[in-house]
Amino acid sequence: MLKLKKFYVRYLVAILLCLGMLVVQAKGQLDLPDMMSQIVTTGIQAGGNEDQVPELVDSTTYSHLQSVMLEPELLENDYEYVTKADLGASLQSKYPDFTEGYRLKDITAGDKDTLKNNMAVALILVNMVDNNPDQASSLLEMTQGMDFYVFMSVITSDQKAQIINSFSNQLTQMGESNLVLAVSGAVLEFYENMGASGAAIQSDYVLNKGIEMLGVTLLVTVATILGGLFSARVGAGVAKDIRKAVFEKVAQFSQNEFNHFSTASLITRTTNDITQVQNVVIMLLRIAMFAPIMGVMAIYKAVNFAPTMTWIVWLVLAVLLVIIMGTFTIVLPKFKIVQKLVDKINLVMRENLSGLLVIRAFSNENVAKRRFEDANKDLLDVNLFVNRVMGALMPIMMFIFNATTLLVIFYGAKEADTGSIAIGQIMAFMQYAMQILMSFLMLAMIFFMVPRASVASKRISEVLDLPVEIKDPQNPKSFNVEQKGSLEFENVTYCYPHANEAVLSDISFKVRPQEITAIIGSTGSGKSTLINLIPRLIEATVGVVKVNGVDVAKVNQHDLREAIGLVPQNAKLFSGTIRENIKYGNDNLSDEQIQTILETAQAWDFVSAMPEGIDTPVAQGGSNFSGGQKQRLAIARALAKEADIYIFDDSFSALDFKTDATLRAKLAKMLEKKKAAVLIVGQRIASIMHANQIVVLDKGKIVGVGTHSELLANCQVYQEIAASQLSKEELEDGQ
Repeated sequence: MLKLKKFYVRYLVAILLCLGMLVVQAKGQLDLPDMMSQIVTTGIQAGGNEDQVPELVDSTTYSHLQSVMLEPELLENDYEYVTKADLGASLQSKYPDFTEGYRLKDITAGDKDTLKNNMAVALILVNMVDNNPDQASSLLEMTQGMDFYVFMSVITSDQKAQIINSFSNQLTQMGESNLVLAVSGAVLEFYENMGASGAAIQSDYVLNKGIEMLGVTLLVTVATILGGLFSARVGAGVAKDIRKAVFEKVAQFSQNEFNHFSTASLITRTTNDITQVQNVVIMLLRIAMFAPIMGVMAIYKAVNFAPTMTWIVWLVLAVLLVIIMGTFTIVLPKFKIVQKLVDKINLVMRENLSGLLVIRAFSNENVAKRRFEDANKDLLDVNLFVNRVMGALMPIMMFIFNATTLLVIFYGAKEADTGSIAIGQIMAFMQYAMQILMSFLMLAMIFFMVPRASVASKRISEVLDLPVEIKDPQNPKSFNVEQKGSLEFENVTYCYPHANEAVLSDISFKVRPQEITAIIGSTGSGKSTLINLIPRLIEATVGVVKVNGVDVAKVNQHDLREAIGLVPQNAKLFSGTIRENIKYGNDNLSDEQIQTILETAQAWDFVSAMPEGIDTPVAQGGSNFSGGQKQRLAIARALAKEADIYIFDDSFSALDFKTDATLRAKLAKMLEKKKAAVLIVGQRIASIMHANQIVVLDKGKIVGVGTHSELLANCQVYQEIAASQLSKEELEDGQ
């Protein structure tokens, strides 16, 4: 994946925004169990009171607290005397029976914690004595008839400390959780003694906490939607950019680069492989980045909530890690095989479709079917193996999750029984444990997807990193206007990479403007290779090819190909309409000009006979036209271009002799007006015999150059070709 990192950089802002949304989402999801715990612990068990330091106490309670606190000066420092008139409307409404007492000052959080720690035992003790004096006297081994608070005021400081510490030790046996609940319950009773409604306090707390949870849930929802939007934009954008880069790179390939990859492989790399990368990019942004954030934050929350139970999380994570690593080791090698099998099935499918007529002609439908079934079964077997392993993983994970839940409940019940942890905390810890395990499971799923995407990115990088043989020069030249329409080969030799012999050797000839030059030779003589050298589809190994008086290697490829109108050996039409195909090289043609060009190419007769005329749809590859019709449309497309040199690579082979002759006659008139040169590669003598110059190739070498009559007189290879195609009378007329 890192091989394609340059495509991610341009989406850095969207990635950072996505990361921010993930943090918000994780924070919100982890806050919800905490709030739920607060509703259970504070809202239900503590009656909705979360104050462990009362905000208001009456004078009697204040004096009682002073008598039992070891540091009563804290009360004097942190509370101020008030009457009911000094209270605001909200406090007067909340505590209707309050007349006079003490209100908590606006103190710092640190001072409040100090006060809370010193008041905790005093609050419980005062509440217990006020509600049950006999129980308090018995507990403290005091004289029954004496008032507790009078007793506490007359004893020495050491005796007082001994009594308070003894009571504190007894409270410690309750457990920290129960102690907090006892303090909150005591404060709530003080509030009720001043007229506050315990039911109202509880309902208000639960309602406010519920509204807060709804707000957090809404925030998480918005963050999740925005995170999904940003990740989708990044994934789709990266895929679009990679697809564009691959297409542009392939468009620069010469024939030699194309030989590195099959067509089926290039299609798979441009579609399936890039889709794999796109999916993993989205998954990385949505899960791989989210899982660690959620996991780390959940561990932090769990440790703070119940440190004595975190061993459960570590134990389950260890088991989970062993299972995931084992599965990863088994499945990883299979992912590397899948992409190759996709290439194979793509290749077989393309061959079966493109060669359907041949398959039917030889009655080999069963053979083709068997080839496809073999490739399909290979892919099926690998995918089944992977899916079975992955399918077995999910039940195992669910068993681990349920076992974890049982373990948390079993051990948490013991902790709750001793008062070490509250029930709400157990519920929250259970959710944190599930989130931790789910985070690591999601991360593991990514690890299973990344290898396949890594293979795909490597295959894409192979295309993008392949050095291009043919490049534009750093200081390109312009064409020589005075030599417009000229073409020259100077001692050109071409050898395919890794080949032992040259395909073309020492080729030298000239093509002059407004003249027709033909190239003829037996199959494999190098005609198409020679043609490919002109637009630099391949690069000459030795020698120079000049167009308009300039070496083709010293001009921009775009300028060079703009000067050439090429009709390839296999007529290729693009899906769309006839009009769009004709205007492919010249978008400024009028309908009248299109008609003239079609008439010259001998295509107007069948085009005009169609109901939609030049707007007739063209199927993929021109499959709705015959071979001769496709050739004539391809010729018309080339003629529509204002070029200096027109190249016809065996472009008349599918035409009958009458159409061929008529087309060549009209072609000569059109080219005379354009003052362009024409290069025709032909197999038929009849198509080229009237050319101004004929170049005869044999085994990659020029064995004759001249007119038809000259070659009949002095070129043996040409004589043999002519003898195989022309009658004795035609040969004698030619001489």
